[in-house]
Amino acid sequence: MSFSPADHAFMARALQLAERGLHTTTPNPRVGCVLVRDGAIIGAGWHVRAGEPHAEINALRDATAKVGAGGTAGSTAYVTLEPCSHHGRTPPCADALNAAGVTRVVAAMQDPNPLVAGQGLARLAAAGAAVECGLLEAEARELNIGFVSRMTRGRPWLRLKLAASLDGKAALANGVSQWITGPEARRHAHGWRARSCALLTGSGTVRADNPRLNVRDIDTPRQPLRVVVASRLDIPPDAAILAGGNCLIACAEANEARATLLRARGAEIVVLPNADGRVDLAALLLELGRRGCNEVLAEAGPCLAGALLLARLVDELLLYQAPLMLGDAARGMADLGALTELAGATRLNILERRPVGADFFIRTRFAH
Repeated sequence: MSFSPADHAFMARALQLAERGLHTTTPNPRVGCVLVRDGAIIGAGWHVRAGEPHAEINALRDATAKVGAGGTAGSTAYVTLEPCSHHGRTPPCADALNAAGVTRVVAAMQDPNPLVAGQGLARLAAAGAAVECGLLEAEARELNIGFVSRMTRGRPWLRLKLAASLDGKAALANGVSQWITGPEARRHAHGWRARSCALLTGSGTVRADNPRLNVRDIDTPRQPLRVVVASRLDIPPDAAILAGGNCLIACAEANEARATLLRARGAEIVVLPNADGRVDLAALLLELGRRGCNEVLAEAGPCLAGALLLARLVDELLLYQAPLMLGDAARGMADLGALTELAGATRLNILERRPVGADFFIRTRFAH
């Protein structure tokens, strides 16, 4: 399928609009839409948050305000995700585009949601619209990589954030790790927190660092769910992470005395044991998927980080590397066990690397 330079420009604008919902749309996808007639944009919109109008509806309302009722007849809609065809919290966007007289619809990608999955485009085509799909699909998929993961795998896209010295150490031998990286790197990391639906850590980190694990350096209207892996519920009831509720604790056995104290602080507890008497991490991700989590950011110590990596549950690695040398006695980033040959090394593909303040940021994905 061939798209013109103008098509690319209009879809790029729709993607810019979609990104405005980066921190707000969960559990819905981030979607942008522009309406074009006679080579000019007559309406634009994006999806802001779940339960509110979708991008197409906001674009149609914007166009009506600018060119009047009926002004959208004969226009082209550029939308970053296939218009929906089902009644959810809002009516089908495909029907709204048809009713507005839109005669061409260009979608960046098909909706992976089984409730849509091509039906929206089919409904538009059946009404006589020229339908095209696949323009800037890779960019659209990246923007909604968590939503795609949840729709196709049943679990969120998991990023693991690590901070280390140049020699790969995450903490001193006594456990002190605050702060290896500088303020710019920590602020940058909060951007990844803000776009995530949930933040994941372990009970060891809670006991050692007492983190709040919330978004502080980014302006956001919502806070992600805080999730703690605590096989024995060994979390102090006065832990900062429990403040204000919005905390899910995954354990392997329900110690009712401890559970009662934690529930009194507003925590929710799920019991997800594996055969080894620890938390089943794969089951936890499926549970988060059922709760509508698209993207999860893990900020954990070497034990949980290693367990996630060894279970091949990590999709993306975010590494902040500081210009420090901490020495052989310091603690590593992840407990991965010993290798006897290089062929067993974990291979990664680097997607991004750049300085952030005095530190260096490296974003990678696993070759597998």
